[in-house]
Amino acid sequence: MASILDSVNQRTQLVGQNRLELLLFRLSGSQLYGINVFKVREVLPCPPLTSLPYASEVVRGVASVRGTTVPIIDLALATGRREKTDLEHSFVIITEYNTRVQGFLVSGVERIVNLNWEAVLPPPPGSGHDHYLTAVTRVDEQLVEIIDVEKVFAQVVPGDETVDDGVIDEQVRSAAGGRKIMIVDDSSVARKQLRRVLEDIGVELVVLNDGRAAYDYLHDLLKRGLSPAGEFAMLISDIEMPEMDGYTLTAEIRSNPELKDMYIMLHTSLSGVFNQAMVEKVGANEFLAKFKPNELADKVITRLRSLS
Repeated sequence: MASILDSVNQRTQLVGQNRLELLLFRLSGSQLYGINVFKVREVLPCPPLTSLPYASEVVRGVASVRGTTVPIIDLALATGRREKTDLEHSFVIITEYNTRVQGFLVSGVERIVNLNWEAVLPPPPGSGHDHYLTAVTRVDEQLVEIIDVEKVFAQVVPGDETVDDGVIDEQVRSAAGGRKIMIVDDSSVARKQLRRVLEDIGVELVVLNDGRAAYDYLHDLLKRGLSPAGEFAMLISDIEMPEMDGYTLTAEIRSNPELKDMYIMLHTSLSGVFNQAMVEKVGANEFLAKFKPNELADKVITRLRSLS
């Protein structure tokens, strides 16, 4: 128990400091990729795989890892490369996203690096709409690409993006009239999912791609003599974002007397053991793992009703 608590304390020291740790890995070729260490459970040589009938081509099979059956996704295939990864000489990164455990098959694993989110930037202009990047950075003068895992999952295991009948009714839509919600997320897939639910509820939306853009937007409101806490019923923010992460955005808002009353929900694919401690540390009002449309709608509706 002591070692677990020590690990939690060590990780949470990064919270609110706009820092992250990336595990660097390779697919085919020399290009480096990165994944947030908070999402990684362990790394191991590729174990024996059992194929699944009718599974997606990018799911190479399932493996038994510490008594749990884990689907193994060939990340090279999932991001548009043609050649399958060599199982015999590859590694599996066991990850936890959206309360689910899965493995990513990669050709090689490098090391862990500690970075500032300010050094992590959106994909360059001209990248198009079909790429799988959510951000880029540099380590030792080499470009590191960070993959939009939400987009990978949406294609491998399409989720239900609709809210069940009866959750949103005319009374809810009436309560939503004139209310605004800010969405902050660097993933185009996540923004689309959020839009679908929130527009169905009937709120007005301001949608931004990262924490820095959101913080600048809020400060612009202050300069115009407006109260952001009065303008927005709530702010729904991802955690992993280039330039300023959701933890830091929340901490900055809470430390500013003119912003501190904003209602913040962190909406993230980070669902590992450390996350709840981090959410509490920065002072968010709510936390919700991606993507659960009914739970999202319920939390938004509850908030809107509290303002009536």
